[in-house]
Amino acid sequence: MTRDGDEECCDMRGMLGFLILFLLSKKPMHGQEIADELGKRRGERPSPGTIYPALKSLKDAGFLSEEEKIGKTIIYNLTPRGMKAFNVAKRRFTKTFLGVLS
Repeated sequence: MTRDGDEECCDMRGMLGFLILFLLSKKPMHGQEIADELGKRRGERPSPGTIYPALKSLKDAGFLSEEEKIGKTIIYNLTPRGMKAFNVAKRRFTKTFLGVLS
């Protein structure tokens, strides 16, 4: 169960890469900003130990680039390959979950 008493059936980790690509398809962001936005949408903010390994994995796959660094803060942006991967994942997600949402 979650803190608010709801049953927890679906772990966020399976969707994390997709959600990060989704957020970065809207605008470049830094890791804390991504975590904050996910917290607003899901009601629970993921930890740095969840966000930063996912960002590294997406960057290593060529889906993200480091747009700029402000001190130690890294701003992430989607690469063309990342945008393509997001669009493919979005189509699959829509096809899979359209019936669930209606």
